[in-house]
Amino acid sequence: MDLLLVLTYTAVCIAIFKIFKIPLTKWTVPTAILGGIFIVGALILLMNYNHPYTPFAKDVFVTTPINPLVRGVVVSVEVEPNTPIKKGDVLFKLDATGYAAIVKQKRAALVAAELEVPQLEAAWETAKAAVTRAEADRDRTKSAFDRYEKGRKRGGANSPFTELELDNKRQLYLASQAQLTAAHAEELRVKLAYESNVDGVNTKVAGIQGELEKALFDLEQTVVRAPADGMVTQMALRPGIVAVPMPLRSLLSFIPDEDRTFAGAFWQNSLLRLKKGDEAEVILDGAPGVVFKGKVAQVLPAMAEGEIQSGGRLITANVMMMRGRSIVVIDLEDKDILAQFPAGVSGHIAIYTEHFAHVAIMRKVLLRMQGWLNYLFH
Repeated sequence: MDLLLVLTYTAVCIAIFKIFKIPLTKWTVPTAILGGIFIVGALILLMNYNHPYTPFAKDVFVTTPINPLVRGVVVSVEVEPNTPIKKGDVLFKLDATGYAAIVKQKRAALVAAELEVPQLEAAWETAKAAVTRAEADRDRTKSAFDRYEKGRKRGGANSPFTELELDNKRQLYLASQAQLTAAHAEELRVKLAYESNVDGVNTKVAGIQGELEKALFDLEQTVVRAPADGMVTQMALRPGIVAVPMPLRSLLSFIPDEDRTFAGAFWQNSLLRLKKGDEAEVILDGAPGVVFKGKVAQVLPAMAEGEIQSGGRLITANVMMMRGRSIVVIDLEDKDILAQFPAGVSGHIAIYTEHFAHVAIMRKVLLRMQGWLNYLFH
């Protein structure tokens, strides 16, 4: 754009020399050159500082990489490239045979686990009955042992109960006491198994329900759907490709249907005058001679050239030598303009601040001249 201003000044000088028939002497030519250096130089400095311009502008958009959450062979591709689709529309399908078989297995295991719950209840009732029987045996053997023991003490040497008989009754009593302890332990074990619940559901049943839900989820993921309204472009996916749930390489690039953003890269010294809400004009390489109005929506608060991440490696001095430009987002007045062009179109941006507003007229003229040049160059 600076070249356009120089060429314009040169054309004006030639016209003046021709119209007024000024001779080309050692005084007139240097005067025109030096005057051009001072006049054009001052205008360029004022214009570039107060009304920055960049030829590095682009319509930027976000794409969503599409990867399945399960592994499988692509059996069909349902989406048509470059065609608008709705959220939830099927993009492609994977072979679901293995996942459907797992679902059947988990459903069978769940039915078996649910049938075990009444069995555990019956086992608990059986264990309680065994405890009751063991208590009765313990009481009976204890009563017999106590009777023999009292008779032995009262009769002494003339007792009708021998020491061997007393010892037998003692052993029977101790055995019944041990059986009662074992019955209590078995009852506790069965009770814990029956009363072991998660949110009111038997733990084994709950565990298999979780496995079934995971299997159903995996089966559902064999049908990959659109995450939002949008479209797929440059699609190379075909049946027979093995899809792997890895984010390193996507199968499709999905373009969501959302507002697109036009942004430009400005020199860092341009930030001294820029602020949100400043008037801006945009020309597109694909629309020669047309100027689109807008405003500064945002100056991004960070630059990628200064980014560092924790990676276990030291940064080099080359990182410090990278200058970079600041990204400025422009909000176009007519938001439907970009929809007329392919996503990613390039253009130029000029921003007009409140300082030296009269110089902005020259910037506007030069921007339109640049737009006319798009008929020939791009």
